[in-house]
Amino acid sequence: MLASAGCALLAGLPTQAQAAELDNWDFDTAALIYAESDSRVSAFEPVVSATRNFDSETKLNLKFAFDTLTGASPNGATSSAQAQTFARPSGNGRYTTDAGAQPLDDTFRDSRAAFSASWSAPINRDWAYSAGGYLSSEHDYQSLGVNGTVSRYLNQKNTTLTFGLNLSADSLNPEGGLPVGLSRTPVPDSATFTTDLNNSRDGSSDDKQVVDVVLGLTQVIDRKTLMQLNYALSSGSGYLNDPYKIVSVIDSNAGGNYGGNFIKDGANLYLYEKRPDSRLKHALFWQGKRQLDNGDIVDLSYRFMFDDWGVNSHTVDLKYRWDLGKHYIEPQLRWYTQTAADFYKRYVTSSDYPSLDEVSADYRLGDLDTYTLGFRYGYRMSQNSELYTRISFYQQSSSGDNGFGGLTDQELYPDTAATMVTVGYRF
Repeated sequence: MLASAGCALLAGLPTQAQAAELDNWDFDTAALIYAESDSRVSAFEPVVSATRNFDSETKLNLKFAFDTLTGASPNGATSSAQAQTFARPSGNGRYTTDAGAQPLDDTFRDSRAAFSASWSAPINRDWAYSAGGYLSSEHDYQSLGVNGTVSRYLNQKNTTLTFGLNLSADSLNPEGGLPVGLSRTPVPDSATFTTDLNNSRDGSSDDKQVVDVVLGLTQVIDRKTLMQLNYALSSGSGYLNDPYKIVSVIDSNAGGNYGGNFIKDGANLYLYEKRPDSRLKHALFWQGKRQLDNGDIVDLSYRFMFDDWGVNSHTVDLKYRWDLGKHYIEPQLRWYTQTAADFYKRYVTSSDYPSLDEVSADYRLGDLDTYTLGFRYGYRMSQNSELYTRISFYQQSSSGDNGFGGLTDQELYPDTAATMVTVGYRF
């Protein structure tokens, strides 16, 4: 599909003689290193972006990214006063978490390759458009999408109205197959492990579709001030579970095990998560940029999002760029907060789990706050080239129900810290 789109784009380009006069390539190459504390997830991602400028408004952009992830990822279960053993998602092997430790799957490995192409050009003096597509692939997830925008210029191009549409089709084929939501995870080394594993699966793959619509307004306030306001609607449907997340069942019966892992048939009981099969998100975004008299730039943005899962979030992002001639320094402060999804539970109880319809213990759907402090430094080597680097420190804290009985002695919401370093060169 992308190959066909690429041929169609190339067919509309200027002739070789015309291209020789207009041809101008801009490149942006960068590499990101991401590392979480406590030897959790780490990632390395190089990105190459190439833009061919045919004139001031006609451009072709090609981008390629490849990333690798390793480390340990939370599986969703709570910590416990006892050591806990879990079957690996593939069904091959097991891993054990020490007493009092957050359950982490320490065999988390993944790699992803992604390619995107976009073409933007004017239709006439008052209209412009862009069209593109992207493809990404990892060992258990593939995504294919197309997108496009139409822009209308008003008020001598000081006002721009934009309509954007993105369509994506994703395919999931997780290790070990698709877990049945709310089914019991198989007990490692049990006599019926293979049968239980097969009974907890519903095929080997499934699909997800996402439609995104964006309405935007960009306004030039004066020669040094620019503002933007967007409304975005996103509709997702299909398989929206995380096939690698589980939920602990905690004993709510009076006795010595009150607040401990619920034992059923001689083993701890864990359930695979189950989310709704559709999600509708709304987002409002505002951004303002102002260049000061000394050349410095202030960039402030705010985003509010809410959805039919019960998640509400606020994001505030502030950047200030100090212009130091050939050099610049840009610190950043970012704050993000969200409320929990309606079906989010850090754990479920032995009395409630038989009547559950949906549940997830994924911290990304819980009450959380994140803070990012970043610093970017850039050196302009020439008018068209720049070397830059960025370092960011990320802190995440979660909150919620602290449990009962023995569960109150466990750290149910451990903080997460991460460091991100980016080095790039534009020319």
